[in-house]
Amino acid sequence: MNDEPEAVLRKPHDAGGQSLRRGWTTGACATAATKAALLALITGEFPDPVAIILPKGEVPHFQLAIESIGVGYAMAGIVKDAGDDPDVTHGATIISTIFPAPPGSGIQFVAGEGVGTVTLPGLPIPPGEAAINPVPREMMKKVCEEICAQYDLPADLLIAISVPEGEELAKHTWNPRLGIIGGISILGTTGIVHPFSCAAWIHSIHRGVDVSRAAGLKHVIAATGSTSEDAAQAIYNLPEIALLDMGDFAGGLLKYMRVHPIDKLTIAGGFAKLTKLAQGALDLHSGRSQVSMTFLADEAEKLGFDTVFRDRILNANTAQEVLELTQSLGFDLAGSIALKAKKVANDTLRGTPIELEVIVTDRKGTVLARV
Repeated sequence: MNDEPEAVLRKPHDAGGQSLRRGWTTGACATAATKAALLALITGEFPDPVAIILPKGEVPHFQLAIESIGVGYAMAGIVKDAGDDPDVTHGATIISTIFPAPPGSGIQFVAGEGVGTVTLPGLPIPPGEAAINPVPREMMKKVCEEICAQYDLPADLLIAISVPEGEELAKHTWNPRLGIIGGISILGTTGIVHPFSCAAWIHSIHRGVDVSRAAGLKHVIAATGSTSEDAAQAIYNLPEIALLDMGDFAGGLLKYMRVHPIDKLTIAGGFAKLTKLAQGALDLHSGRSQVSMTFLADEAEKLGFDTVFRDRILNANTAQEVLELTQSLGFDLAGSIALKAKKVANDTLRGTPIELEVIVTDRKGTVLARV
């Protein structure tokens, strides 16, 4: 929950013009829970709601779902509200438990139940540490130092962040592939979840590249979905950390690899998704880019497709229908799309020395083209 004005909360809109609620990151929830727990540890009372200042100055208020205090500890929990974003952690309870630590030890973070532990290099947090990213750590550290200074106390604290059911939720994230075991990560850079920005997904793509580079991998596969990923894996059998779940975010991947290159990149995807990339779209989501039947008709004609059939392409309902029509007449439209998609990807890489391959598959995972 929050007390932020609706006018601020409902700025974003979906494709139909409907207002969308923003939400709060796990990092923001953990910070608010930490503040409430520390104040209760010091004063014996929980602030409810509890307000925090986010990195860009916003001041949301959070209602507590859990309050507990005992000898040498205090605990507070907040139910995450991701707004209208399709976030796997929406509705999860983010709990912070605060313990006094030995003098001079400073502020330390540990992973409680449902929060992962980093096991591979390449992430912003080193192996062996709780999967609590740098910005949430800094937010919690800052609020604790301010409160301790207010009460003239040393900031020597142990902060345990837990998320009941977090281990199960993590199965639906990139964490297993990134070598984060035992639960979810505590994420966020601004504290705000913007609806359908899919920032968390793109963040995961970037971390996947980082982990692959840190492991010294020379080849990665970026797929639009599991079917095309399986098809590419059947060819290469790469380690799991080399599989980048690109999804619809070709631009998010390519722009990051432009600065953080890996020797070879295989992009694998279905015919419709890679048609969008061939058209120049870098966001392949159906709500943000569409297959152009005119584009497909033009490509088919370049292959020698009889112009008599042009209207059939232009009036086709789906890219699949066009694909089947051209296949039935012996034309390799998938190969043409693969070449065009590769050119768009190379153009986006802007000369970065990456060996690029594009694989186009059908809905069953059969490879239609490979360039």
